[in-house]
Amino acid sequence: MASLLLLLVPLGIIVALGLAGYGFGTLGRVGVREAGRALRFRCGAAVLGAVAVALYTWGMLHLVGATMDAEDSGTASAPMRSCRTADEARWYRSVDYRVEYIPLRFVCETSDGGSYASDAVPGYIGPAVPAFALAAVGCGGAALVESDRRARREFQERGGWQAEQ
Repeated sequence: MASLLLLLVPLGIIVALGLAGYGFGTLGRVGVREAGRALRFRCGAAVLGAVAVALYTWGMLHLVGATMDAEDSGTASAPMRSCRTADEARWYRSVDYRVEYIPLRFVCETSDGGSYASDAVPGYIGPAVPAFALAAVGCGGAALVESDRRARREFQERGGWQAEQ
């Protein structure tokens, strides 16, 4: 479990930096005033996507820490430190754990067959990641619509179908 997380964290960092670099670099190279609406939407989508990926990666880093704590079999490891919450009755019954990626959380399984999500991943990660991802998709869609409008407008200005015949 931890090995998958250790592979996904660097990948998330690379993707976040790549998206942010594309968004800010393209807009910086062209200039905000000279950029068309479609380009601004595209760069906004890239930056919003970078924020979503960075937040998800931040949550995965928390999961790596929680998984390392759960795997540690040293002193004070029973019950698992990652499963300790304010409700002492639950964490004394915790016997195992699992990591869920969507939504991102560390789930402790109890001896009676139940489970509960620990607070290993910060609470803002769950709602923020889909919100930024949805905003990125919205900006990407707006960029497509704007590019299509501009292409149609230029086509009509050239004379439309009559000019091509």
